[in-house]
Amino acid sequence: MPTTPDTDTNPLPAFIAELPKAELHVHHVGSASPRIVAELAARHPDSKVPTDPEALVDYFTFTDFAHFIDVYLSVVDLIRTPEDVRLLTFEVARDLARQQVRYAELTVTPFSSTRRGIDERAFMEAIEDARKAAESEFGTILRWCFDIPGEAGLEAAEETVRLATDDRLRPEGLVSFGLGGPEIGVPRPQFKPYFDRAIAAGLHSVPHAGETTGPETVWDALTHLRAERIGHGTSSAQDPKLLAHLAEHRIPLEVCPTSNIATRAVRTLDEHPIKEFVRAGVVVTINSDDPPMFGTDLNSEYAVAARLLDLDEHGLAELAKNAVDASFLDEPGKARIKDEIDSRTASWLAP
Repeated sequence: MPTTPDTDTNPLPAFIAELPKAELHVHHVGSASPRIVAELAARHPDSKVPTDPEALVDYFTFTDFAHFIDVYLSVVDLIRTPEDVRLLTFEVARDLARQQVRYAELTVTPFSSTRRGIDERAFMEAIEDARKAAESEFGTILRWCFDIPGEAGLEAAEETVRLATDDRLRPEGLVSFGLGGPEIGVPRPQFKPYFDRAIAAGLHSVPHAGETTGPETVWDALTHLRAERIGHGTSSAQDPKLLAHLAEHRIPLEVCPTSNIATRAVRTLDEHPIKEFVRAGVVVTINSDDPPMFGTDLNSEYAVAARLLDLDEHGLAELAKNAVDASFLDEPGKARIKDEIDSRTASWLAP
């Protein structure tokens, strides 16, 4: 689980813990805490997922990205009823609220649930009910990114875009359309027609790209999928022209440092390209991806970023505002959270 540095010698973790934040790259099922995963596993004892939260630490130790996908899908298989969906969603919001997350765009993969037999309308009602209850109880605003699971191919793309664009089903909180899963052997251009339909329906384009493949995948996401933000984009640092393009056009990267280490996309934190992104002027946002699976949370990721980028409180506040600005929240909502960030920072630093 996340570790907290000694605040007696380093005051930043305490500041981070109180800093209002937005999160733009965090997966719905991947955010299930060990407590919730264990509870779901107990509900469905035919699963291979451990029912002991302690045993999940070893279960969530990955050898490579392919192994991570296998484990992730085993947890997906625990979400079998609308009640499971509602429980998961509400508890994810509770965990976000504990970290002072005021706004989050949660990546949801409806195809994974509907193909397992959950009624599509019941699925939409479950996430919306949890979203509204969470905003009422915790004050955390949730929005959805409907995500194509790349490993499931064009069938999944067709189903995902149908669910995202059918006015009879489309949930009120849906703001964007994404593409996740493995990149190797899953070229981005084949998904262009589905992104075109989603964009025509008013959704924003936020595919994963360049996490486990080279910068050409990021170019494909920009060219063919009209990406407005890039999920991970880790390999972008290998291409100076790409970095310059991202910086010039203010296309943010959704950076998830600990995730990149856990899935072996990057060897060590000290080798993470986040420093190169910032030096090139690329807009960087900090995110947790699948936090319990990677033994992290958003607060821990901010602490990692502070160390890698040598940030003080002002720098961390600016990083938090990057995420707000890069979000698809309305302008009054953005202004409200940024004002809160500034107020909290000023209060913290006041003599």
